Amino acid sequence: MPKKRVIKKIASKKTKVGIEDKILQNLVSLQKVHTNLAEKFENLSEQISNLLALFESAARTFAKQAPAGITEKDKEFLEKIDKLLDQNKTIARGLTLMEQKMREKIYGPIIRKPEGLQRERSPAEF
Repeated sequence: MPKKRVIKKIASKKTKVGIEDKILQNLVSLQKVHTNLAEKFENLSEQISNLLALFESAARTFAKQAPAGITEKDKEFLEKIDKLLDQNKTIARGLTLMEQKMREKIYGPIIRKPEGLQRERSPAEF
């Protein structure tokens, strides 16, 4: 009987050593990943700094060379943007109405409370 205990102890020591080796290997590979990640973040930080410098340079150049007044093309462009905004509002209203109709079809008619009974929500309740 004593031989079995010795074999079990040796086997458990081998598994402990095997587990420790695997943990050590995992820690080494994790350190490699962390090092690689740190290098990539450093590169990303440098690229963002370069991009920011480019934007600053472009802003300075634009400020120096910007036209003083609004031209006819600018007015036309602003009018087109205003038209697009109006179209966007119209589309948004239409989508809202369609959504309400779909809700009514799916969930039944919406019962609205009288204005006096409704309370306003505070921003924290959203």
